[in-house]
Amino acid sequence: MASAAEQLAANINLSVFSKATELKRRIWFTMAALVVFRAGTFITLPGIDPAVMADIVKTQSHGVLGLFDVFAGGALRRMSVFALAIMPYISASIIIQLISAVNPALDQMKKEGITGRIKMNQYTRYLTVAITALQALGIASGLESATGHSGVSAVMNPGLFFKFTTVVTLVGGTMFMVWLGEQINERGIGQGISLLIFAGIVAGLPGAIANTLELGRTGAMSPFVILFLLVGAVVVIAFIVFIEQAQRRILVQYPKRQQGNKVFGGESSHLPLKINTSGVIPPIFASSLLLMPLTIAGFQSKGSGEGILNTIGVLLGRGQPLYLFLYSVLITFFSFFYTAVVFNPSETAENLRKYGGFVPGIRPGKNTAEHLDYVLTRLTVIGAAYLIIVCLIPEFLISRMSAPFYFGGTSLLIVVNVAMSTMQQIQAHLLAHQYEGLLKKSQLRGRR
Repeated sequence: MASAAEQLAANINLSVFSKATELKRRIWFTMAALVVFRAGTFITLPGIDPAVMADIVKTQSHGVLGLFDVFAGGALRRMSVFALAIMPYISASIIIQLISAVNPALDQMKKEGITGRIKMNQYTRYLTVAITALQALGIASGLESATGHSGVSAVMNPGLFFKFTTVVTLVGGTMFMVWLGEQINERGIGQGISLLIFAGIVAGLPGAIANTLELGRTGAMSPFVILFLLVGAVVVIAFIVFIEQAQRRILVQYPKRQQGNKVFGGESSHLPLKINTSGVIPPIFASSLLLMPLTIAGFQSKGSGEGILNTIGVLLGRGQPLYLFLYSVLITFFSFFYTAVVFNPSETAENLRKYGGFVPGIRPGKNTAEHLDYVLTRLTVIGAAYLIIVCLIPEFLISRMSAPFYFGGTSLLIVVNVAMSTMQQIQAHLLAHQYEGLLKKSQLRGRR
């Protein structure tokens, strides 16, 4: 009986999907945009020796550059036009949001609706250009001193012209990715920036699995370790899905009111609060802040082999105590910070009071805001602990077992969250299309 019902529901969904032309158009556009992104990761910067560059990144595959290369979809390994990926834009978003939290003018701009958001996005783009230019200049300088195992330089013709072309190309590549992500938001399906990171991670997943199995075949890695990693990945995915769907529902009651002979209201509803309100943002923000000062250090330490940059690279290596500590602190900070950005207890309490809603046993207004803040703070503590567990335990195990980055907690968290979010948007489009069909049928029957 259950299987027959599931089969019938699947057939209905397929029928609705086949008629949802707008949804199919959005999905095709998203797929085309991701293909363009993947094609761009294979376009190498002018003046770079790809073989030497791949050798440099390979020697640091279990360091910061390896993690950055995962998010960039292999663009860093090939030093392509998308080598900096979308990380400068994320860093710019962090800075703008931090400034808006302490700057009254920017805070007021956020409350101006669409006009304010357009201005904030424009400021974010300007800052992205500045950050990308600085990082690109540092990378160009580092590339000129970087050499492979054979002592061959990664740059064929170093000099001022190489630096200029590298800066212009990398800035153009990052801004094109920002534009592509915005186009996915408007014309495609899913969140554009997150989907680009998702595509970069998933693109390298088959190769990572194949390399891991090859290590097992040659005896370099124990089959039990491989099995443990795969089972651990499945357990972490199930844990992520469980927590991401978990909610704390706060009962909201609406009083009855009478207008003439009719009585309105009197019903109750729930205010859902997610355990992980901040989603995948804290790990991405934390990774981008850790990567920003170390991207250049990875190149320059390779050339010099000593000095403070090399010391920083060693201390902040994956699995090192300082790296784990800073990662935990940044994840916790951004969990609370981003939760405060996306959910305002005072504003929510005021909206409830305006529409006559109240939490049973709590006075409307200030007391309701304090109660919501109390509940949200405790949920955020649990959510931050969940993110730390998911991100850091695999980090620790990977550093000990030399497994690919694709089995890391941050990568799994991004992939699962983006996949769930995209599927929810697809289901919402299907549901809206189904309702539109029902409304059209009811209108035709009414005309008869």
